[in-house]
Amino acid sequence: MGLERPADRAPIPGGPAHRDLLDRWLARLGRRCRPALAVAPWSSGFGLARTLLATGTCATLLVNPPAILLSMDSADGCTGPAAAGIWCVLPARQGQLAGWIGIAVLVVVASGWRPRWTALPHWYISWSVIANLSALDGGDHITATLSLLLLPVALTDPRRWHWQPPPAGTAIGAGRVVAHAALVLVWLQVAIVYLHACIAKLGVTEWADGTAMFYWLRTPGYEPPVFLRPLAEAATSSAVGVTLFTWSVLALEFALTVARLLPAGLRRVLLVAGLAFHIGIAVVLELVTFGLAMSGALLLYLLPVGHQVRLPATVVARVRGARRAWQVTRAGGPSAVDVPQKHLGA
Repeated sequence: MGLERPADRAPIPGGPAHRDLLDRWLARLGRRCRPALAVAPWSSGFGLARTLLATGTCATLLVNPPAILLSMDSADGCTGPAAAGIWCVLPARQGQLAGWIGIAVLVVVASGWRPRWTALPHWYISWSVIANLSALDGGDHITATLSLLLLPVALTDPRRWHWQPPPAGTAIGAGRVVAHAALVLVWLQVAIVYLHACIAKLGVTEWADGTAMFYWLRTPGYEPPVFLRPLAEAATSSAVGVTLFTWSVLALEFALTVARLLPAGLRRVLLVAGLAFHIGIAVVLELVTFGLAMSGALLLYLLPVGHQVRLPATVVARVRGARRAWQVTRAGGPSAVDVPQKHLGA
C-alpha cells in the first residue's frame, strides 16, 4: 500500500534517539569548553578595561558643562525610556547634581573597588549619558554597550578590588560559565564594531581611492596638534604616502575583525597595533574619550582571559609602602620606643 515500515520512520522529535544525540552533543561541548572554563575570567586585565571605560565617560562629564551636555531644553525631552536616565530623574541645578553623582560613581568604578557592587551603577550612568546627553561620540555608545554586556562578569566577580587576582581554588560553577559566555558576547560586539567601521569606509569614495587621510588631516576641527602637523603633511603629501596611510587603516580594522580567530602571537601584535592606532587618534584628532573607550574594548577583546596586568616594580613598591603607612596610621602610629631618637629631639 506504499506505507513505510515503523523501522524506516525518522525518530520522533523528543524521543529517546534525539535525547541521546543531544546528550552526546552536550558532552562533547563540555569537553571542549572545560579547558577554557578552568581559567577564572576575573583578572586585572579585565579591571584595567573597566577603568578605561569609566575614565572616558568621567572625562566627558568633567570637561563639558551641563549646558553643552544636556540634550533637552525642558521636561519634554524626558520621554520614553530616556525618562529613566539620571539627568531626567535628578534635573536639579540644570543637571549639575546628576553630573556630579555620575562623576562620583565613575571614579569609584575606575578605582576598581567592589566590581560586584559597582557594575549596575556603572551601566546606569553610561546608559544615561547616551539617553540624556548630546555632546557625545562613538566611544560613549561603545561604553554603554560594553558596560551592559559586562554585567554578568562583574556581578559574579568575587574580588574586593578588580586589580586583584581571583581567589585561589575557585570552583567551576554557574557564575564562571555565565561570565565566560558574557565575554564571548563582548568579543562578538567588538568584532562587529571593527567590521562595520571597515565596510562603511569602503562605501566612501575617498576611502576606496586612498585619499581620505589627506582630507581628514586638513579638515578644520580635525587638524592634528601644531607639533604633529609637519609629520602629518609629510605623510600625506605624496600619492603613495597618503594611499598607504589610508588603506593601512582599513587593513588594520579588518585584521582586528578576525583577530579572535588568529593565533595568540598574532593577537598580541594586533593588540599593540590597535592600541597605538587609538592612541594616535586620541592625540592627532583629539578624540581622547573615544580612544579610552576603544582601548578598553580592545583589552577585553584581545587580552587572554584571566590575564593579570603586571605593574612596574617601582609602582608596586610605592603602593605597598603607602598601604603600610596607612595601616600604621590607622593603628595609632608607631610608639615612642620604635621612633629613632633623632626624631624625639635628642
